[in-house]
Amino acid sequence: MNNKELKFGLIGCGRIADRHARHIANSGNLVAVCDIEVDKAKKLASEYNSHFYTNISELLSKEPEIDVVSICTPNGLHATHTIASLKAGKHVLCEKPMAISVYDCGEMIKEAEKANKRLFIVKQNRFNPPVEAVKNLLDEGKLGRIYNVQLNCFWNRNEAYYNNSWKGTRDIDGGTLYTQFSHFIDLVYWLVGDVKNAHALLGNYGHKGIIEFEDTGVVNLEFYNNVIGTIHYSVNSFDKNMEGSLTIFGEKGTVKIGGQYLNELEYQSIDDFLIEDLAQGNPPNNYGQYQGSMSNHDKVYENVVEVLTNGGVIATNGFEGLKTVEIIDKIYSSAKWVAR
Repeated sequence: MNNKELKFGLIGCGRIADRHARHIANSGNLVAVCDIEVDKAKKLASEYNSHFYTNISELLSKEPEIDVVSICTPNGLHATHTIASLKAGKHVLCEKPMAISVYDCGEMIKEAEKANKRLFIVKQNRFNPPVEAVKNLLDEGKLGRIYNVQLNCFWNRNEAYYNNSWKGTRDIDGGTLYTQFSHFIDLVYWLVGDVKNAHALLGNYGHKGIIEFEDTGVVNLEFYNNVIGTIHYSVNSFDKNMEGSLTIFGEKGTVKIGGQYLNELEYQSIDDFLIEDLAQGNPPNNYGQYQGSMSNHDKVYENVVEVLTNGGVIATNGFEGLKTVEIIDKIYSSAKWVAR
């Protein structure tokens, strides 16, 4: 596939699809889009001179030249749409979370192996400049032995966010950790390690009758490498997002990545080392009434192209996507409810 312009299909034409389509246009050719809501599919297709469909099977059968399918559908549909695309012989880029069950993640990975196709998972916060800098620190052992970690996720998601939407439903959304904070859980795994045990207290304090799961959680973590940690998260931050931060305490240093969405290096005290000259990061994904994580989808698509046309190393593979879901599953499986 060297030096070939990649051809993409896009499944799901909601809010995030606009961002994907724009970066696809910069990386290759958006051949076709699909959504069960015909107006959404038509609109996006017209903007990129693409074909549109309302049925994924029709798109996959009528557009054989597509190399990669980008999955931008609701969380609970990721597995179904990914597996269908892999069976049709396409590489897949799947939005976060990979799925909302460990079993579905396993089936997606198995299908990718059977089809001999690449399965990419969108984890764009790995490209945040302070995150990349701390990852390099850890890989080089400059913090020494890691003792403990603290993750804080304090965002605002009001009633309007959930109105007339799949968001907030247990079967399709899955839970606050899946839709709002799975990127942050991924960074805990990527930077610190895999989680052995989790113990959680959950509550729904400000969203009764609005969502079918928690809006707040406090979690204790035990990692396989003997690090301990905590997660404190909520979508009840008054009026606006407050913080997304990760603090790592090590033998030779302490660092805190903060800001609203892990976009700033807020604190560093490292033995004989200083992180300097960080690149300016991208702004957050802005959805009008609310903001999401840093907008690094350009780097995600650059990685897809590099892997498929130049033998590059995949940034986030299906196994790593599975690990995020496994950790969330451990948290929810251990949970004691305090307020419903």
